[in-house]
Amino acid sequence: MEAKKGYKANIRHLLIAPTKLRRVANVVRNKPYVEAMAILESLPQKGAKFLTKAIHSAAANALVQNKQLDEEMLYIKDLQINEGPRLRRLWARARGRRDILQKRMSHISVVVDEIAERGK
Repeated sequence: MEAKKGYKANIRHLLIAPTKLRRVANVVRNKPYVEAMAILESLPQKGAKFLTKAIHSAAANALVQNKQLDEEMLYIKDLQINEGPRLRRLWARARGRRDILQKRMSHISVVVDEIAERGK
């Protein structure tokens, strides 16, 4: 398996379900950086805030590692939302019973790259 080229950023252990985060991630996947940030700022979902931080971090990594890059030259090459650990809590029910409430966590992995390499 070859390593993905580009500039990476990871955010782990976010207290939001991966399914909720994937709904927002599908909107901005493979979009230019500037367009993706504009879309995420207009979305009301909680996951948009987390994705904004992750994508901004990856773009900042790109600009620090390669001084000739500009924000307009970047696009989101890879955006993965993976499932993290689950917090299990007891939930009291009727007649002295209980259920297990699972609070799901997510991991975000973002790779941004130059638009010039997009066609390859």
